Amino acid sequence: MQDLTLVMAQLDPLVGDIPCNADLAIETVREARIEHGADIVVLPELFLTGYPPEDLLLRHSMETRLRHARAHMAEKMSRDVMVIVGYPGRREGHNWNLAGVLYNGEWLDEYAKQALPNYQVFDEQRYFTSGSQPLVVEHKGAKIGILICEDIWSEKPVRQARDAGAQILVTLNASPFHQDKPAERLSLLEERAREVELPIVYVNQIGGQDELVFDGGSACVNAKGELMVQAPHWAVGLMPVQFVRDKHHWVPQPGETEPDVEPEDNLYCALVTGLRDYVNKSGFQGVVLGLSGGIDSALSLAIAVDALGPQRVHAVMMPYHYTADISRQDAAEQAEMLGVSYEVLPIEPMVEAFMTTLAESFAGTERDTTEENLQSRCRGVLLMAISNKKGLMVLTTGNKSEMAVGYATLYGDMVGGYNAIKDVYKTWVYRLARWRNTQSPAIPERVIERPPTAELAPDQQDSDSLPGYDVLDAILVRYIEGDMSAEAIIEAGFERDDVYQVVKLVDRCEYKRRQAPVGVRVTRRGFGRDRRYPIVNAWQPGD
Repeated sequence: MQDLTLVMAQLDPLVGDIPCNADLAIETVREARIEHGADIVVLPELFLTGYPPEDLLLRHSMETRLRHARAHMAEKMSRDVMVIVGYPGRREGHNWNLAGVLYNGEWLDEYAKQALPNYQVFDEQRYFTSGSQPLVVEHKGAKIGILICEDIWSEKPVRQARDAGAQILVTLNASPFHQDKPAERLSLLEERAREVELPIVYVNQIGGQDELVFDGGSACVNAKGELMVQAPHWAVGLMPVQFVRDKHHWVPQPGETEPDVEPEDNLYCALVTGLRDYVNKSGFQGVVLGLSGGIDSALSLAIAVDALGPQRVHAVMMPYHYTADISRQDAAEQAEMLGVSYEVLPIEPMVEAFMTTLAESFAGTERDTTEENLQSRCRGVLLMAISNKKGLMVLTTGNKSEMAVGYATLYGDMVGGYNAIKDVYKTWVYRLARWRNTQSPAIPERVIERPPTAELAPDQQDSDSLPGYDVLDAILVRYIEGDMSAEAIIEAGFERDDVYQVVKLVDRCEYKRRQAPVGVRVTRRGFGRDRRYPIVNAWQPGD
């Protein structure tokens, strides 16, 4: 009985580093050949440039660099292994998203992606021309139909490949994570496989790139849509799929699969992966963050330690008059619990110096949020000074609920280079904190249990100026991710005053979010490239 070993290479390329990505491909194929006896190795979409390369694709030297890399791969790649790898290419005056087929030192053919996504975080139609033709290549008796990512979400390219004689479908992917996305992918693979009665191999990228994070989860389903093999999520590695020929069909054999994980586990891994890759790929020595004794900074600290190790994390408590003793105690306890570098820098002298300087300008005015924001901005100055001096990136700690309604201070607690929880609603912050403590002690229980407060005024609590977070987040999900109108949200059962307050705050604070640090996208619709609204506009909430 004839068999075939296909290896799914779940890798983390660095955007723009074409030579190193090419070398990684060469080493990966060598390893797949030695360890698994690979006949075919499949690498992710646009692997040679990394995904997404964005406007790097407009660089005039892009094609030259890719040509050199492909020549290098042809020379150095292991023999007797068919390699299918993604890269962009300019052909006949057009730019294409390609999958190239390399075998024994020769590039045999190329497939051009047909379905170019142009929604949410994707804007491939800005860069690429759509392909129109299927590609089926034969290797060791197996006819392999090649697809690229969005193609699998469309019926036409899949049916074209089948009609062209494919016996196995292989799709190269750079599919970013959001909550529920892994289950959606598997459901799609099952559906497509049953439609065309062919097995499908789905190879996905891993790792973080700016605000996107890729979870891997490469998989193979059989012609009935049943899951046969699945690579782990959140881990680089090689996963072999064994095919056996049964008359005219190639049948994938059962192999390793990943057990179901809790949603908190998946989301937490996304946040850790996004932060780790952002810091490491950007070349920072580590991170510094303000540790307030509150839930957001506590969760951010745990994520930073899990991503980078305690030796690369520096926490700073910056108390003022309104900082409660329990906040100081809890911050110190967590820093010791996680083993990070920790210091206390009181901001009272800075705030008082600013107030003295501003006394004449503020004469005749009442105390308001200006004085509260000044405290936050003093803290931002200290964190940026430490960042400059020690080469540490400032990690900001505002959650999505706060970013949505502007419950943050420009040039204060929004100062920094990256925000690990930028796309995490407050209710999920609590869920993640509780889940993280089930793995090992990381956050003092009192931090999780006490009411949230910014501690910028006496006896201040978040609920003084916002609806409760259960209500707030439910409204935000409908407005931000569902694009529901204010009236539609009210009809769903929410108080009119709450809805209009929240909607107006979201609309009014777009200018703040444009100036916020980048953060990993983990919901269906994150702020940034995923949700684009004009800063200046006269749109009024309503229907």
